[in-house]
Amino acid sequence: MADRSSSSGITAGQRISVPGRIRHGRGWLSEISDALISVVFPSGCRICERLLTSASRVPICQECLSSFVRIPGIVCEVCGRPLPGLVKKEGESPLCPACQQKIYTFDRARSFAVYADAVVRAILLLKFEQIEPLGVWFSERLAEMVNADGDRLSADVVVPVPLHREREKERGYNQAALLSNPLAKRLRLPHKAVLLMRTRARPDKQVLSLEEH
Repeated sequence: MADRSSSSGITAGQRISVPGRIRHGRGWLSEISDALISVVFPSGCRICERLLTSASRVPICQECLSSFVRIPGIVCEVCGRPLPGLVKKEGESPLCPACQQKIYTFDRARSFAVYADAVVRAILLLKFEQIEPLGVWFSERLAEMVNADGDRLSADVVVPVPLHREREKERGYNQAALLSNPLAKRLRLPHKAVLLMRTRARPDKQVLSLEEH
């Protein structure tokens, strides 16, 4: 049975160590700091423009982040494309029409969410505005997928998709590295951006055809 101290989250017989008190204090101070910053320097979500209620380095509100539609159900074993309505049979590896024709040259690809609506706008923010905290947020979601899929997504090294040297010089950064660098740290894998080189610049468009990729 808890005594009066339980009103502060401590039950009878419990003691909090000095490190525990420090962590508790930091959390309390962090909440106050978030509230003060939100009041003094209010900002809007970069997707829906709703006022952000807590300070965060990710400039997107929790409602928009939660609206990202995860890849549902059964997916193509190779490219990860959703296969709605398909019933997976034991021992079979479902393939989409493109992968049945072996159009792609990679072994396996997976996506965190459906590339539509709010996800598109978030990716464009990352791509053109170099919002590193957003890259960290996406890398955390990708790490969760890798850890949940076990050996099928295991790797030895993380390599960002390279930009052509002229495009990277113009932009000043490679947006893919904003994802791959924190992902490598979270997976405790080496990050090797020098292993791949793009020899041909891609068209400066938001959506590319298969031939332009």
